[in-house]
This record gives sequence, structure tokens and C-alpha cells, in this order.
Amino acid sequence: SPHLRGTITAAAHALSYTPSAVSQQLSLLEKEAGAPLLQKVGRGVLLTSAAEELVRHADEILAILERAEAGLAASDTQVRGTLRLAAFASISLTTIPRVIAALNHQHPALDIRFRQVEPEQGLSLLSSRRIDALVVDSYPGTSEAVPDSLHADLLTHDPIRAYLPGATPSAKLEELKHVKWILEPSGSEAHAWVRRVCRERGFEPDVAYESANLLFHLRMVTEGLAAAFLPDLLIQHEGADLKPSALPGTPQHRTISLVCRAGAEQRPAIEACRDTLAAHLDTNGSLSKIKHS
Repeated sequence: SPHLRGTITAAAHALSYTPSAVSQQLSLLEKEAGAPLLQKVGRGVLLTSAAEELVRHADEILAILERAEAGLAASDTQVRGTLRLAAFASISLTTIPRVIAALNHQHPALDIRFRQVEPEQGLSLLSSRRIDALVVDSYPGTSEAVPDSLHADLLTHDPIRAYLPGATPSAKLEELKHVKWILEPSGSEAHAWVRRVCRERGFEPDVAYESANLLFHLRMVTEGLAAAFLPDLLIQHEGADLKPSALPGTPQHRTISLVCRAGAEQRPAIEACRDTLAAHLDTNGSLSKIKHS
């Protein structure tokens, strides 16, 4: 974890350990390996070449263990056990309750535990084995590849369209420069993506409001207070009578994926979760009803 987080303190926080406990474990591991594993760089740390090699072997060993557990579970005729699932905010609002209900009905011996997380936090929880599966969204040109220690399955492409205040269908470029926008919080992938899309179309968005809650974004649009980029999943879920703007080059699409640890993708509980999610995210059906400009 330190090589992912940059500092022992950050790694300890991500794993819910104390920094001293992480340092002690690393010192013990260095003695067992017979080689230094970390080198200080400023206030942070980097892995040595020996540590990089150790991590590669560890990832392979963990993947083998995950495949072994999946194989044992697959020998059971019933999907059972506990599945610890996490997802980001908007998918939690629109889809997760129906997915949990379907899994409860189809696999009554499966115990679903769920928590809403931000994607970065979720990846840390997944790597540290505190959750089993994570639903993430990714925006064009902003997402990094999933590390080798994790496995991702694409579930759907969700169109994202621009909506102007009060659902005005179109505006000239000069008018767009004076429109107030609501975005997800600064520093988020979605925030950076919206800014880039607007700049590519010739204007800098006036970000007057920020919120991680996309339902709040929708309400600000319908009240005529702000413009926003909203995914079709949210519009369809809310049954909003909105017409997208004619902003050039839209819609674009975010991808929604299910991520688990490498080797665990064949675990029956994760396969059941993946199939149920995909069925409820079928954009060839209900989402095609979104009105186009």
C-alpha cells in the first residue's frame, strides 16, 4: 500500500492501521526478504527494485489464492456466503437498491453488504480486501488503467448530456459564457472532465455551485438556476421531462465497470452480481427513451 499512497501515513490511513504498525510490518518484511524495500524521496517513499519484484510475486500469489477460493465456491450448487459490494454515489441512487433486491430474490443464501464510496477510496478498500467488488465510473480521457492486481468488467456506456437552466434547449456560444454551472467537487474526475469538455467547445464554465449529489444537480437545472452535465441513468430514473441542449459534440459517455481482485472474477457471488448489474444497466432498453435535441 505505501507504493500506491506515497507515504506510510497515507497507507496506514487507507488500511485503518497506525503508521507505527505499518512501519513494524515493513521492517519485519525487510528482514525476511534480506533486502531494503523502501527508499525515502522527500517526504514520501518509493519501492526499491527488490520491493517491486516482491510485489509482482505477491500479486501473482494473491491471484492464485483468489482463483482457488472461486473454484471452491463454484463447486457449491448454491450461490452463498457474503458479498461486500461498494459503489459511487449516482449508481447507488439509481441502480443498487434494485440490484440488491434482485440478488436477494434470486440467491437467498447470499448475504449482500453494501457501502457507498468514492472511487479512489473504493479501490483502496478493494486492494486491502475490505470489500469484494466495486462499481466505478470513468470519464473519457481522464481514467487510468486498472492495475494488474485488479480485474474490471465493463457493464455499460452511459451517455452524458448537457442541460441548460430551466431546460432551455439551446444557447449561443456567447450566452454559454454567462451561464452558471453546477459541477461535482473540485479535484474529482467528473469536475475535470466537464471543464475540459467546455473548454474544447470554446468557453470557460462559470462554476457557481459544487455538489457530489447529482440529484441536486438535476434540481438546480429544473429550477432554472444552473446548467449541468447529467447521465442518462439519472434522467431515466427520475423520469425528468428535460430536453438536452444542442451543445456541439455531446453526448459523450462515461463507462461503468465492476472491479474485483484478480482471480476473483469467477467467484459465483461476483458473477451473479455482475450479471444482475448488467441486466439493470441495459442501455439498449429504457435509456434509449431519453429525448434528443
